[in-house]
Amino acid sequence: MGILKNKVAIITGGGAGIGKATAELFIKEGAKIMLVDWQETPLKETVKVLNSPNVSYTIADVSNESAVQKFTAATIKQFGKIDIYFSNAGIEGAVAPITDYPMEDFDKVIAVNLKGVWLGCKYVIPKMEEGGSVIITSSVAGLQGFAGLSAYVASKHGVVGIMRVAAIESAARKIRVNTVHPGPINNRMMRSIEKMSAPDNPNAVKEGFEATVPLKRYGESEEIAQVVLFLASDQSSYVTGATYVADGGMLVG
Repeated sequence: MGILKNKVAIITGGGAGIGKATAELFIKEGAKIMLVDWQETPLKETVKVLNSPNVSYTIADVSNESAVQKFTAATIKQFGKIDIYFSNAGIEGAVAPITDYPMEDFDKVIAVNLKGVWLGCKYVIPKMEEGGSVIITSSVAGLQGFAGLSAYVASKHGVVGIMRVAAIESAARKIRVNTVHPGPINNRMMRSIEKMSAPDNPNAVKEGFEATVPLKRYGESEEIAQVVLFLASDQSSYVTGATYVADGGMLVG
């Protein structure tokens, strides 16, 4: 144990879901963590669960330039450096055909999911230690299309492009940059998508998704956290510019 000993990590979207599960795993492995989320209540709850002096938090909207600069500076002030950046914050937006998709929702999804990742690469990477690791949460929706999720799919495809550019540009400092692509995960986001897709029968949507997964189930946040841990650690020292899929086999066919 302790493969992240003496490492300092920033986790955006750290108040719940994959971010929270990753924080729990990182703490067990010896890291110091700056949690970032746009609401304070889930951050406080996560800090309470972690129950460690090696955790701090910053309230920030990742789509806001000054907020990204703020949590970057706060991490260095609190812990002295940055080794790992887990760019995980994201929203699902509306579920609707392109012809009916609300422009307001489209702009918000792109701002958080795509611009937020770009801003993190712009301001966090230059402050990272040589040999660091950046992990960006994309999705299976970053590798194929899903009806009704045009903004989400566009944003998650887009972050793959940002990752590939950042991997090339950061290689001279031995900073690795990769994306993680979860399939359907048993968390709030999927509950929201299920409800928006079929308000009267969200469970049918869940069953439909599960039917497309060879393992016949949703994943758990903790399972994605294990992939993130590998990419954050020195165990993946020769991995950069890669797309890591964890989807129960959903994309096989």
